[in-house]
Amino acid sequence: MTKRTLAILAALGATTIYGLNHTIAKGVMPMYVKPFGFIMIRVLGATALFWGMSFLGPREKIEKKDWGRLLICSLFGMSINMLAFFKGLDLSTPINSSVLVTTTPIIVVVLSSFLIKEKIRMIKGLGIAIGLIGALGLIVYGNEIRQDAPNIPLGNALFLLNSLFFGLYLILTKKLVEKYHPFTLMKWLFLFGIFLNLPIALPEFLEISWSTLPAHAWWKIGFVVLGTTFCTYLFNAYALTQLKASTVSVFVYIQPFVGILFAVFMGKDELSPVKITAACLVFLGVYLVSRKSKADPLEAS
Repeated sequence: MTKRTLAILAALGATTIYGLNHTIAKGVMPMYVKPFGFIMIRVLGATALFWGMSFLGPREKIEKKDWGRLLICSLFGMSINMLAFFKGLDLSTPINSSVLVTTTPIIVVVLSSFLIKEKIRMIKGLGIAIGLIGALGLIVYGNEIRQDAPNIPLGNALFLLNSLFFGLYLILTKKLVEKYHPFTLMKWLFLFGIFLNLPIALPEFLEISWSTLPAHAWWKIGFVVLGTTFCTYLFNAYALTQLKASTVSVFVYIQPFVGILFAVFMGKDELSPVKITAACLVFLGVYLVSRKSKADPLEAS
């Protein structure tokens, strides 16, 4: 199995976990854990995991010139991005979040063209368009699960903010993941994330009544920390070592597909010819965008 294939599988694994997270995380908020308190749990848990696992990777020293980029990446990817998404999920619905995260690839492609002069080739543009049609088709024809949503417009605006800063995070970490081992990078990014989130997240974190949390809340919190935080960021970091930021971002189109499958498995939705067709469009879009072009042999550059 080639490194590129492993990178694609890593990106697929990350977006699958994210797809499940829309419903799982929503099931804990805000009754047991408020959104900003959840972010504090995420960064604390991920920091402990990455520092604990870092001995498996090489011993690397961060160069002085990279500390500034590292701090900015942590601000965008481990603070603003997370805070915006979880607050948006608290205010809006998992279905809306599934729709709006599909804007990430478009944002990444546009930002990449301006920031790192990445060319938008015709086949990539076609793949993005097809994937977007499929993702929106899954949402439009899916049965929305009713959730508490006190301020949908604000929540949706926060989802867009999340997409913007996640896109910036993918682009800015590209040079770092090519230079440092994922364990080295992630342990520092999440350590910075603790201090960046502390002023906003600490009050809600201190409100958590740990002794009264039911069993289902514990496993959902565990899923968010181990799966949605530790595994996804590690998987995406590895994927970026072999794929362009715009290629990694397009896997977000699979999230609504995963979310609907999860709902079907839980007995809360049904498959239909329209949904199956839309899912096929999603996979075709991802394939076209992630396919290595003959005109661009150095995909990871």
